[in-house]
Amino acid sequence: MSGATPSASPASAREAAYRRLRAEILSLELPPGTAISEKDVSLRFGVSRTPVRECFVRLAQEGLLDIYPQRGTYVSRIDAHLVEEARFLREQLEAAVVRLAAADGLDPVSLAELEANLLLQQSCLDDGQDGSRMFRLDEEFHARLFAACGKSHTWSVIGSAGVHLNRSRRLRLAADPDWRHLLEQHRAILQAIRERAPERAERVMREHLQLVRLDRARLAELYPDYFRM
Repeated sequence: MSGATPSASPASAREAAYRRLRAEILSLELPPGTAISEKDVSLRFGVSRTPVRECFVRLAQEGLLDIYPQRGTYVSRIDAHLVEEARFLREQLEAAVVRLAAADGLDPVSLAELEANLLLQQSCLDDGQDGSRMFRLDEEFHARLFAACGKSHTWSVIGSAGVHLNRSRRLRLAADPDWRHLLEQHRAILQAIRERAPERAERVMREHLQLVRLDRARLAELYPDYFRM
């Protein structure tokens, strides 16, 4: 009986390549404007060029890659206008969801999960303020809030519409990290939910989201090659 490990199916290889490359783009490991090729990515990921080609097309459809025939493929620049649209969408939906959470109340398990997330955020700050980990925990806090209100699909819509927004948020926080203030706002949001105070919960959420609002002029000055204005 052979002890060889079966190779990944084409579908799983394609999905793995897509998820890994997408994560590298969204985390700015591959900055806007970076040239990439099917050959280099296939060698780096250890997969054939076919799944890489398919994931390039998929990422281009999401607005994360620009493919120019005979010229090459590049990580797309951040579209400032799409950032503002996504920010508007996220602010309205998050305000509505947090108001719902505070008005109707959350079950004990959901409240405990949100509290556990805040403890992880505090631990991360105490250990040295890992920006990438804090960003993930911040997103997880908001995702858990949507899930607790039965609105996970709505959160997915925000994620799909916010690929440019999330990259600009990472740049904004890299330029002026204020994670401790963000954590305090998360705590205030959770406290308002616990106290069944919907108006306060919505107000704090809107203030929280305004902290990472795109300052176009400043970011364009700091990262002139990253934006499409």
